[in-house]
Amino acid sequence: MPQTKHAITDVQPLLHGHLPQLAARSPDAHKGRFGHLLVIGGDRGFGGAALLSAESALRSGAGMVSLATRLEHVPAALARLPEVMTVGVASANQLMGLLEKISVIVIGPGLGDASWGKSLLSVAANASQPQVWDADALNQLATGSVSLPANCVITPHPGEAARLLGLSTAEVQADRLKVARALSQKFNAVAILKGAGSLIASPDGRVSRCDQGHPAMATAGLGDVLAGLVGALLAQGMPAYEASCLAVWLHATAGDRQGTFGRGLAASDLIPAIRQLLEEQSPCLK
Repeated sequence: MPQTKHAITDVQPLLHGHLPQLAARSPDAHKGRFGHLLVIGGDRGFGGAALLSAESALRSGAGMVSLATRLEHVPAALARLPEVMTVGVASANQLMGLLEKISVIVIGPGLGDASWGKSLLSVAANASQPQVWDADALNQLATGSVSLPANCVITPHPGEAARLLGLSTAEVQADRLKVARALSQKFNAVAILKGAGSLIASPDGRVSRCDQGHPAMATAGLGDVLAGLVGALLAQGMPAYEASCLAVWLHATAGDRQGTFGRGLAASDLIPAIRQLLEEQSPCLK
């Protein structure tokens, strides 16, 4: 159903010039200071989703990015993004060595609902690193088959939010503020309720709203880009709520810029625009 904007009070609007900022990088900066992010996802037929998240994370400043995906997706990933350390995994056991080396996890893009994705999610659910749960990870969370670990950001669209709370999509859209807060409280996580007028809710009661965005963004893959962006900001040391607020604003404002070209926006079109906006908002160098 169409996503409509709502007049919401008691929230902080995300405005240019009043956003969380990444610290400037010193002249002696090196990759080890800016995190090692692992994207987990991309079951058969959905390899592009995980790749979009990995590319977004790389271009948004994560120091190192790894991708754990199906073995058959490795050649395409290496051809598109040789900078990403891509590993083909057939079972959850193969994740264990990777988890010892990384600092942030993004899981869900293209993960699917088959046994492969479920096994990988079960490993992530027992890991201690900050995590971003998106897409199919949220669908598995909604079934009750897995529990969300601490230090997480969840990124549901209205349909996923409805499943997580046992509501209809219409009920979610009728009171988005209540739903965003309920998600954050139920899962003790920062919740990004996506859609027109995206809301970011923290368990401590803070809520922000983003009014940027463009109708051309109604296309597949944009959530994968957002998940990678949130993960990259976490990897660079931002707290979860601040990282989520900045990521949502960057993502939506990039959509505004690219939306001026009209229909046919591809999710990957946002990535260079996000990189430019991030440098404008939080310069890398003094």
